Amino acid sequence: MSGTLYAVPLTKQGFAPFGDVVEADGARHFPINQGFAERFDDLARVDVAAEGGAVNVSVVVGKPRPQPIALKLMERHPLGSQIFLPLQDRPWLIAVCADPADFGSFRAFYATGRQGINYARNVWHHPLLVLNADCRFLVVDRKGPGNNLEEVWFGEREISHLALV
Repeated sequence: MSGTLYAVPLTKQGFAPFGDVVEADGARHFPINQGFAERFDDLARVDVAAEGGAVNVSVVVGKPRPQPIALKLMERHPLGSQIFLPLQDRPWLIAVCADPADFGSFRAFYATGRQGINYARNVWHHPLLVLNADCRFLVVDRKGPGNNLEEVWFGEREISHLALV
């Protein structure tokens, strides 16, 4: 599997088959704390309860990959969803697919530093893809018993380039 995968701007509609876009823009919101804060509500569906799982909140520091970016593997989490929310206003990339053996099912998205995503359970995706500089992310995912990671390595079939549109 070789060729170039082009990243398009991240939108809720475009990403819907793979999960949720987590962003305040366009979200239901209302004032709280006597009007001194605004709550943007119900941004993603956290799904972690399978086989006795619980919510895990962590901070992950993503590091830029060598350019051009080559996709060498895809992974999925069969027991839970996984949210990545940037804590710095830095753009980043997302690569997903329906079937790691079918290049035609691959999609790539360009996210602003104000957009996060929630991979739905069982969605194939590439590990974190940060551009230009280290970036911290708040991650909400599953902890608990069971195997919650499956990987498919491409070997010689790697996607040779991930590019921006």
